[in-house]
Amino acid sequence: MADVFTHALTGFIIGVGLCWWFEWMRPAHVSLVVLGAISPDFVKIKLLIPDAVVTTTLGVPFSWQPLHVLGGSVLMALLCALVLAPQYRVQAISLFLVGAASHHALDMMLVNATGYSYDILWPLWGYHLPSPNLYRSSDRWPALIATLLAVCVWYLRYRWPQRSSQR
Repeated sequence: MADVFTHALTGFIIGVGLCWWFEWMRPAHVSLVVLGAISPDFVKIKLLIPDAVVTTTLGVPFSWQPLHVLGGSVLMALLCALVLAPQYRVQAISLFLVGAASHHALDMMLVNATGYSYDILWPLWGYHLPSPNLYRSSDRWPALIATLLAVCVWYLRYRWPQRSSQR
C-alpha cells in the first residue's frame, strides 16, 4: 500500500542512496528527500479543512487537489526553500523534487479502473498516462518491501563500519 509510511521509506532509501554518490550530502539532506516524498499527500489536509469550508470562507472556488500533482510539488518545494539561506535553496529544491518524483512514480503504479493514472503533469499537460496497474492501494506488500529495503540501507549506511570509514 503506497501510503505515507511507504512514501517516507522510499524517500529515505533514495536519500541515503544519494549520500553514497554525493560527498556533500548529510542526514539533513536525506530529510529533505523524505519531506518531498510525503509532500503530495499534504492534500489530505482536506480531511480537516474541506474544500467547501475554504470556498465559503474565501468566497472563491477552491480545491486542495492541485497539491497532489507536479504543479503542487513544485509550489511546495519553492515554499519549503524560502525558510533556508539562499545558498542552500537550489540543493533543497532539487532534493525535495526528487522525493516528490518518487511519490508520484509510486502513485502512478496504482491499479485504476480506467487503466490510466491521474493527471500528474498538470498544469503542464492534462493527459492521463497509462498505469502499469502494479498494485492496489489496499495491498500491503509495497510497504513490506519498502521496510525491508530501508532496514538494509540503514544498516549499510549507519552500521557497516568499513563503509563509514571510507567517507
